[in-house]
Amino acid sequence: MSLPTTSVKRSPLHKRAVTVEVFEREDGLWDLDAVLVDTKSYDFPLFEGGVHPAGQPVHHMLLRITIDDSYTIVDAAVQYEAAPYKVCATIADDYRQLIGLNLLRGFRHDVRARLAGRYGCTHMTELTNVLPTAAVQGIATRLNRIKATTQQQDKRPFHIDGCHALRADGDIVRVYYPKWYEKPDT
Repeated sequence: MSLPTTSVKRSPLHKRAVTVEVFEREDGLWDLDAVLVDTKSYDFPLFEGGVHPAGQPVHHMLLRITIDDSYTIVDAAVQYEAAPYKVCATIADDYRQLIGLNLLRGFRHDVRARLAGRYGCTHMTELTNVLPTAAVQGIATRLNRIKATTQQQDKRPFHIDGCHALRADGDIVRVYYPKWYEKPDT
C-alpha cells in the first residue's frame, strides 16, 4: 500500500528515519535501542566550516534505555554519530536524567520538563517520544504471558481502552481478555 500519487512535480529535500529495537535481557530487564537519522538531498555549508554533502547523515543519534517490568527506566545512554554542530554531543550525559522515569506515567511530560529547550537536544528529546509505544509493542505481550503463568491477572491490563482496536467493548478484548470485556451499549 502506498500514498496516492501526486500530479505535481516534487523535489526531495529531507528524510528522517526512526527505528527502535526492543531486546529481552537475560537479567530480566529490557533494552530499547532507538535511532534517528536525518539526511538532506542537497549540500549545505557547515557552521564550523566546510560543506555537508547531500545524502550523508546530518543527524545520526542513538539512544538506549533499559527498563524493568514496570516500564521504569533503570539506565540510559546516548551516542551522537553525526550532528550539525560539534557542541551537540556535549549534552549526551544529560539524558541520564531519564533514569527513574516511567514510560507509562507522564513520561513525555517529564522528559520535556527536564530536557526541553536549552536543557536538551531537540532531536534526541523528540526521539524519546517513541519509547512508550515501542516498549508496549515490544514487551507487553511477552510480559503478560510471563505474569499469566506465574499469577492470576487481577489488574486490568493498562492497554485496554488505550486505542480504538483495544476498546473494552471490542472483539479483541472479548477474545484475548474476556475477564475485562464490557458488553457494548445498545
